[in-house]
Amino acid sequence: MKRFLVAFAILALSVASAKTYSVTLFQPSHVGGTELKAGEYKLDVTDTKVVISNGKQKVEQTVKVENSESKFASTTVRYAESGGKLAIQEIRLGGTTTKLVFSN
Repeated sequence: MKRFLVAFAILALSVASAKTYSVTLFQPSHVGGTELKAGEYKLDVTDTKVVISNGKQKVEQTVKVENSESKFASTTVRYAESGGKLAIQEIRLGGTTTKLVFSN
């Protein structure tokens, strides 16, 4: 029982430290081999991971969180073409200095 409580406390702290953002994808995009349809998505960012979700669909991907010297005016998504498909390379979060760099 004690181990369960400790594990639950650690999980609660990790969830509490996650930051949440939103992004709109205007075209089908790939993350970690999963295709995300165009639409509005929620991003839950921790130190090294991002969970991208829209309803029941969830994708978890390792990212490098970088900070810029100045705030980004709007949220932008940068792509790299991979096998004829658009893979998300980075997301710059509008109103913040945070940039998420994806390891595809």
